[in-house]
Amino acid sequence: MSTSVLFDAPGPRARVRNGILTVVGIALVAAVLWFIYSGFDKKHQWDGKIWQPFLTAEVWTDFIIPGLRGTLSAAAVAAVLALVFGAVFGLGRLSEHAWISKPAGFVVEVFRAIPLLLLIFFLFYFAPSVFGGGDWAFFALVAGLMFYNGSVLAEVIRAGVGAVPRGQSEAAFAIGMRKNQVMRLVLLPQAVTSMMPAIVSQLVVLLKDTALGYIIAYVDLLNYGFKILPSAHFGSLIPAAIVIGVIYVGLNMLLSQFATWLEKRSRRSKKTAAPPIVAAVPGASLEDAGVADLNEGAD
Repeated sequence: MSTSVLFDAPGPRARVRNGILTVVGIALVAAVLWFIYSGFDKKHQWDGKIWQPFLTAEVWTDFIIPGLRGTLSAAAVAAVLALVFGAVFGLGRLSEHAWISKPAGFVVEVFRAIPLLLLIFFLFYFAPSVFGGGDWAFFALVAGLMFYNGSVLAEVIRAGVGAVPRGQSEAAFAIGMRKNQVMRLVLLPQAVTSMMPAIVSQLVVLLKDTALGYIIAYVDLLNYGFKILPSAHFGSLIPAAIVIGVIYVGLNMLLSQFATWLEKRSRRSKKTAAPPIVAAVPGASLEDAGVADLNEGAD
């Protein structure tokens, strides 16, 4: 009988109990879905005339696709900037110099503590007062997402690097590697694979939080589909919400699948996997201790 690192294989009673709980859970989910379906049916939300607009190309080309383009553009720019922000301030918090680590920690804690919606509002009204009039919705949304999610990613990176066994860095220092080499060649490659689930989870949150652009009239998927589309096609509010929800779920599932593929690929890649460092024993050569691989990376 196979076992797992996290838990032992269930016995006969546990398998029966798990089966019963699974059946009960499925029944409860089915009951909730039926309750929702019947409630919508009483309100005639499944009538064909309400869903008819979504079968026309005009609705998709004029509303859904432009809104999706706005959502993806804001999410893509904010994700790149948040990763850069997180890497800079996460590594800054790991610095041995107080004049670097203390300000970096202050910035991270401040932006983590400010509610994202309040941060977006502040940037939206602050930018015109400083730089003049214009459409600052994209800037406010992207900057708010960058500051908030980048601060969370900074903590993820700091924790990921700190989780690497201390012996890895000690062995690297023992063979004469500099601190930046230890960080770049030993610690970060090992930390990236362990940080990947947390990073992707935060990027999924970032993608969903682009919907907050609705408050400042940013032309994203929620704004187009939940405000502009129902005003053009009366009675399509609930169908629009369902369609938009399905699109968001699909986007997040694609992002999660990409992250799973990337994590598996990074674990198999020799370029991104740090070489193992083992303590040398009497009579063993430096090559046996893994020092040769580190020296090659340092070169």
